Amino acid sequence: MNNNNTDVLIIGAGAIGMAVAYELSRYELSVTVVDRLNDVGGDASRSNSAIIHTGFDAPPSTLESSLVVHANPMFDRLCRELDIPFRRTGAVLVAVTEEEEEEIPEILDKAHENGVFDLYYLPARKVREMEPLITPKVRCGLYIPRESIIDPFLLVIAMAEIAVKNGVEFYRECEVKNIVYNGRSFTTETTKGKVKSKIVINAAGLNTDKISNFLGIDDFKVTPRRGQFHVIDRSAELPIRHIILPVPTKISKGKLITPTIHGNWLIGPTAEDLSDKSLSNTTRNGLDEIISDVKKLIPAIDKNYVITQYAGLRPVREPGGYHIRTFKNIPGFIELSGIRSTGITSSPAVAVFTCRKLKEMGIPLKHREAVCTVSTPLPIRKGIVMFRELNNLERAELIERDPLYGRIVCRCETVTESEVVQSIKRNPGAHDLDGIKRRVRAGLGRCQGGFCGMHIPKILARELNIPLNRVTKKGGGSFFLNGETKRFE
Repeated sequence: MNNNNTDVLIIGAGAIGMAVAYELSRYELSVTVVDRLNDVGGDASRSNSAIIHTGFDAPPSTLESSLVVHANPMFDRLCRELDIPFRRTGAVLVAVTEEEEEEIPEILDKAHENGVFDLYYLPARKVREMEPLITPKVRCGLYIPRESIIDPFLLVIAMAEIAVKNGVEFYRECEVKNIVYNGRSFTTETTKGKVKSKIVINAAGLNTDKISNFLGIDDFKVTPRRGQFHVIDRSAELPIRHIILPVPTKISKGKLITPTIHGNWLIGPTAEDLSDKSLSNTTRNGLDEIISDVKKLIPAIDKNYVITQYAGLRPVREPGGYHIRTFKNIPGFIELSGIRSTGITSSPAVAVFTCRKLKEMGIPLKHREAVCTVSTPLPIRKGIVMFRELNNLERAELIERDPLYGRIVCRCETVTESEVVQSIKRNPGAHDLDGIKRRVRAGLGRCQGGFCGMHIPKILARELNIPLNRVTKKGGGSFFLNGETKRFE
């Protein structure tokens, strides 16, 4: 890319940036997305609790509340269009102390202020009927039926695939170094060249303050809040059907346990305010804190079933709150900042709201007839057929059509070579081990890559036509191999 011209430049390929690109691909506009990372998904969108919220506990009368509440019903249709898994498991919020019990009426009132009326009070007996593993100390609870679970990786990837199919250009490992506005248009300088555009949309998450600073906007700051998680193996066989929520604190929603769309469980997160935006490591204290706190809700949690841990960084804006801003002195610049842990949920509504802002700025949005129909706003995406989800007859028929489906490369998740190859060849496709992991789950099982880690690098090298020692875990300099063992020694 060098001196590329586009109508709209989106900075950031997380859930918000890709939802905006997905929405804009309905219109007769040229759209380009750049991201400093090696894949779509951003920072927070890759490492979160994978929950679609109702907005029952959002700050009332705020932009966040409005967007989250209105986005939740959009997911049933959106996930059908994108062919990604989504399940309305519902959530049970549990009060285990007298102080928490006293907060339940206030939580109900807040939910009603937010327009979320389908919350139901549960006495202790009913909570235990719904979730037998709940602590016997439970005093009461709330049932929130529309709290849901999703695969957040696939959500962002699927939106990106459709956006690119509809003409959006995507550049990875493309960091923005400066933005110059000449009164009519923008020139954005990146590590891969310059991009000239009429519109710049700042969806850079943790780095929205840095991007806005290029244009002299310095009235806010973004700092990272680290959230650590444990992943519990599906062999634990926990009979937990709902998302189990604690009574939220002023800082966070607290530490929860949730089933995942793929059959295991997540517990966490912590809420640690940091200064370093790259500090996404886990810590002993944080992980121990999760186990201790979640045991107060589910005493049966056994850390011996934990197969891995991870941490994500959520953007904390000061002053706080969602901000979707335009600027009279910089017409054409839109800043999407302060979109925190509810960003996955709000993303489709944020995208529509952003398009409304473009209309207010006088940008004509003419629908592209080729991608808009009455039955579905965009072409229906067909996801990669997952071998593990088929019966034996279906598997045999699939192998006959595509022999690569007959080669298992990830035993824990029953992932085949064909699925890995497809994840690489799609656009935007996987360029590294983490990209494959997010698309087809190879490496996310019990052995955490102990088996597939020997096979997938070879497939990546072959399909990308690169030397084996240039295969990376997550782009940049994260090379998977250093050299031959004896020579290295």
